Amino acid sequence: MVNNVYDVTSAGKADAPAIGAPGRPWLTYAGLKKLTDDTLATLNGVGIGRGDRVAMVVHNGPEMAASFIAVASGTTSAPLNPAYRDEEFEFYLEDLKPKAVIVQQGMDSPVRAVASKVGVPIVELVPTADAPAGTFTLDVSALKPAKAAKPGTSTGEEIALVLHTSGTTARPKIVPLSTANLAASARHIGKSLALTPADRCLNIMPLFHIHGLIAATLSSLGAGASVSCAPGFNALRFFAWLEEVKPTWYTAVPTMHQAILGRLRSHVEAAKAAKLRFIRSSSASLPPQVMAELEAAFGCPVIEAYGMTEASHQMASNALPPGKRKPGAVGLAAGPQIAIMDDAGNMLPQGTIGEVVIQGPNVTAGYDNNPDANLKAFANGWFRTGDQGRFDEDGYLFLTGRLKEIINRGGEKISPIEIDVILMDHPAVEQCVTFAIPHPKLGEEVGAVVVLRSGIECTERELRDFVAKHVADFKVPRKVVFVAEIPKGATGKLQRIGLAAKLGLGEVTA
Repeated sequence: MVNNVYDVTSAGKADAPAIGAPGRPWLTYAGLKKLTDDTLATLNGVGIGRGDRVAMVVHNGPEMAASFIAVASGTTSAPLNPAYRDEEFEFYLEDLKPKAVIVQQGMDSPVRAVASKVGVPIVELVPTADAPAGTFTLDVSALKPAKAAKPGTSTGEEIALVLHTSGTTARPKIVPLSTANLAASARHIGKSLALTPADRCLNIMPLFHIHGLIAATLSSLGAGASVSCAPGFNALRFFAWLEEVKPTWYTAVPTMHQAILGRLRSHVEAAKAAKLRFIRSSSASLPPQVMAELEAAFGCPVIEAYGMTEASHQMASNALPPGKRKPGAVGLAAGPQIAIMDDAGNMLPQGTIGEVVIQGPNVTAGYDNNPDANLKAFANGWFRTGDQGRFDEDGYLFLTGRLKEIINRGGEKISPIEIDVILMDHPAVEQCVTFAIPHPKLGEEVGAVVVLRSGIECTERELRDFVAKHVADFKVPRKVVFVAEIPKGATGKLQRIGLAAKLGLGEVTA
């Protein structure tokens, strides 16, 4: 049984494939264990050990996956988005206060100058040429030899990973996740998906994000299975990767699934030939229409799950066959306990809409050095997710939106997800996001941004009339913006908060 991050290096047979990449030979479990041992010995030799933070700026791919496992096994890993600008790197390094930052050799990144400015030494990650995928060494010449206060591998409540919240509406908060938190989440995901050593995941998610790190990588390794790490998401190369890697599953955010469907017309046979056991979707609501299209195209079930950083990713998941998959639901509790709570901290009955709260072995003990945030986030031992939802009669959880994303139109509360689902039923709509637009009298008005299907025309009036057939007038978008591509966050998630400003929309007065 996997109880900490280091345990995954021995979860599979020694000669079985663990980490790979398209076009690269596989790193075995024995190779991963030796790589982890060597990495920790190198870090311990320059005074870095358990409890010490190590920032990581490494390209997406097998080296990032392998170095995350190695670093998180005996220090506190802090992966950062390689695409950050100078100011972002400066904020994160000053906030994290790491003992070092690992940077991939040859990477032309502003983190180098920023690290020098704030006094954080750089450790070079040097990929090993002509070796199995993910193999590397660390060049620690920028640090002096020293004895680590806590050498060896981390266990229990020692922190293995720190990530920042998205900071959409406030200063990003540091989420510390223990090695036990991560191991619990990997076990929960493995159980939900019935992972075995015969499974192989194609990872197209960024590896500076909880989804890719835990759902794709750690859950696979914890089950003794294998994970092939693409260099990032590329819809143009996806079907070639499927053919080469021969995965049994992949996991992605809805925007990635939609981009894959957009390429399907010329890859119908490849989709069927892939013979995937299932497809997983998480990190944002999957439109039911997209679920149906994916299942028809690939001939396998699509399993929608619900996760967040503070829960080490997974909280709920739809069931594999013969269990139920409910379009629009994020599934049954799949790890932590889940309940619905009102503002006063009272539990609400089945069917009542309220805030989703969780508690369990995969849930963070609290934000780092932020007592005010912890006071707001925890109620009677339950963590407040900030999501609004309800349970149906079968115990399946349906989300109605982020509390901060609910549109308040003159006191009328509107779930943007409800409007998304209706718009997606229109034959001209390929992708959409409903969001709040400032209004001088009502406070907020309903807006929507839409990507039309190729070769199909549609007007704003047509879409507004279509929505009006299904909902009360106050829920109908007063403004519909047509775009070629909807702005996304770094992980491919569509972000409602601040979307009006990104689109250059001022107050709606009509």
